[in-house]
Amino acid sequence: MAEALGKFDAGAVGAILREVAAAEILPRFRNLARENIRSKAHEGDLVTIADLAAERELQHRLTALLPGSVTLGEEAVYQNPDVKVCVEGDSPVWIIDPVDGTANFASGDEHFAVIVALAYRRRTVAGWILDPVNDRLYSAERGAGVWCEGRRLGLKERAAGPLSGLRGSLGKRLAERYGAVLSLVPHRGSAAHDYIALVEGRLDYRLFRLLNPWDHAAGVLMAEEAGAYARLLSRNPYAPVFLPPDALMIAPDRAAWEDLKAILEL
Repeated sequence: MAEALGKFDAGAVGAILREVAAAEILPRFRNLARENIRSKAHEGDLVTIADLAAERELQHRLTALLPGSVTLGEEAVYQNPDVKVCVEGDSPVWIIDPVDGTANFASGDEHFAVIVALAYRRRTVAGWILDPVNDRLYSAERGAGVWCEGRRLGLKERAAGPLSGLRGSLGKRLAERYGAVLSLVPHRGSAAHDYIALVEGRLDYRLFRLLNPWDHAAGVLMAEEAGAYARLLSRNPYAPVFLPPDALMIAPDRAAWEDLKAILEL
């Protein structure tokens, strides 16, 4: 792995994210014409001119940063699903979500972000989440912790106690069923902001049903580097690939994860 990633400059990635956001995303925030927003395959699944322009620029600049690497972008997959196979290959892969939370972005809600992960042979090596509105960059490298603006983030050891004392987020159906016994917060409409809340300790657990790698590769690495426990409901570790039907749950530790799985009857 070290040989394949020998020229990898982690610090340069954050600068690229900030520059692309400043050029292609922020000028269009709350400034989108109707013709600059369209639906994709499913109602409510939106793409904007900012998504497309930012992804193109990130693809160009990140592959130039790491010769021999390839990219997997959310919008590229929508246009040509065949590109999914790159995550199973032997080349380093930049996994890109140019605007996570596009519906929020298009409606003027600040809960959107840029997500980039670097994966190699089905393993996430590093990840970045940029909150452009607040200009806060979160980054993680495997084995080196998760950081935000020079500050290392880590979860404090969970005190023993009931799950009702933890704050979490579930899908709508489970939230309706268990809202009376668990302390739940509404879904933010952005996986990136959920992961930010997890590594900052403002959210204790999160269940994800949709497992596209651009939503989770960077965030799972950050959560684990902060000390959280992340597993698929099948109990397999997460991998940044296109998975068979499953779900992903993040919890403060393994005990909390097992307790949640039992309570939710998953």
